[in-house]
Amino acid sequence: MRQAVVTPEGDRIRWVELPGQEPSRVYVHGLGATSPAYFAEVAVHPLLAGRRSLLVDLLGHGLSDRPTGFDYTLESHADALANALISAGVTGAELIAHSMGGSVAIVLAARHPHLVSRLVLADANLDPLPPRPGALGSSGIAAYSEQAFLAGGWEEVRDRSGAYWWATMRLAGREALHRSAVHLTRGSVPTMRELLLRLTIPRTYLLPEADGPLPGADALAAAGVAVVPIPDCGHNIMLDNPEAFTRATAAAFAAQGQGQAQAQDQA
Repeated sequence: MRQAVVTPEGDRIRWVELPGQEPSRVYVHGLGATSPAYFAEVAVHPLLAGRRSLLVDLLGHGLSDRPTGFDYTLESHADALANALISAGVTGAELIAHSMGGSVAIVLAARHPHLVSRLVLADANLDPLPPRPGALGSSGIAAYSEQAFLAGGWEEVRDRSGAYWWATMRLAGREALHRSAVHLTRGSVPTMRELLLRLTIPRTYLLPEADGPLPGADALAAAGVAVVPIPDCGHNIMLDNPEAFTRATAAAFAAQGQGQAQAQDQA
């Protein structure tokens, strides 16, 4: 395990690191998750192994500190992650990011472009969502006030979330979980989708095939974002179908590399 101080108050982000070649690959989990639990299998798969890989836990989650004075906006998450990567000597990383982690990765790439060379997003949140009482995920958590969530709403979320998600969610600070959900539903300014459209680095978006067409897929494709449906999976693509996830991710990096080489040849 590695760690770095990422706030003026001394809060630390921690990660599991696998040695290998540069450029580094950085794995970023979703809301209430932890990167080692969600990405370990795919990170060591023969198609992706061999790179220096950082399986990072965002502030408030997993192995990282859970400060109660941190606001947990997408921008603050991205800046804290940037500080961790700088401390680790990472530049031009390939980010593989799931759900809320994908939103953070987009904001990171927009705010700290020297740290990110490529993005693979797994069913990432691109747009704000309205809070919905009783719903699963961020919209259900955001439907509580922070006071109500801390006073017992978290128990209702626990009972709805199921044993698998709760196994990692219970590691998150309760303030961190609620504030992260609230700010994820509010989104960034500009929105994550708008930022993704503006980025010029290679970008791939993976989504469950069963969800049907991704809203706005044509505009994403026109902006150079590859949209790739993955069969036989739900939201947790890397857990539900790790083979297909790994193949799609490796293919995305290979295609992105070829595209960059062609652009250099033409320059």
